[in-house]
Amino acid sequence: MKAYKNYFTTVALIWAACFTVFLFAYLLVLVPQAKSRQLIEEKLLEKKQKYQSVTKAAQEENRTRIRQEIEQLQGRLKGFVAGFEDAANLTFDISQIADQMKLADFSIKGKGTSTTLSLLPNCKYLYESRIEIGFTAGFNQCAAFLNALERHRPVLFVDSFTIERSKQAESSCQASMNVAVLVIKQQEF
Repeated sequence: MKAYKNYFTTVALIWAACFTVFLFAYLLVLVPQAKSRQLIEEKLLEKKQKYQSVTKAAQEENRTRIRQEIEQLQGRLKGFVAGFEDAANLTFDISQIADQMKLADFSIKGKGTSTTLSLLPNCKYLYESRIEIGFTAGFNQCAAFLNALERHRPVLFVDSFTIERSKQAESSCQASMNVAVLVIKQQEF
């Protein structure tokens, strides 16, 4: 009986030692491999998705659809951004709108020139051009002029707008505004 007891104790100690060694081996070798395997599988899945998108893009019908989308987006962009060459014509366009509205004492002044456009932060391809506008008109004319500027293409962003009652005529108002427009950077070849 004592021999069996020593035998079972020895077997139990050997099993416990083997279990401890295998547990440490599992924790030191297999767990890190499982993590690296998971990372490799994620990268493989990402590469498969890229491969599928590239093969789809290589098909002629998809290339045609993508070209059409790009042209459509470029057309929409032209509504919001002035070309580098068109930036100088903006003051003339605004002056024409003011002439159509018959605004009195109209003045327009660009802040800087087309060569000193300010670069927007975090934008590689866009500049900002600022314009100061001043005029005297009735309140309805002021609202109509502001509405016409808001509908202008490329879009003009009104940064500030002040309106005061004129001291000369009771029905007219003295208005001034600062306008900003986005200008696309000139392509360098």
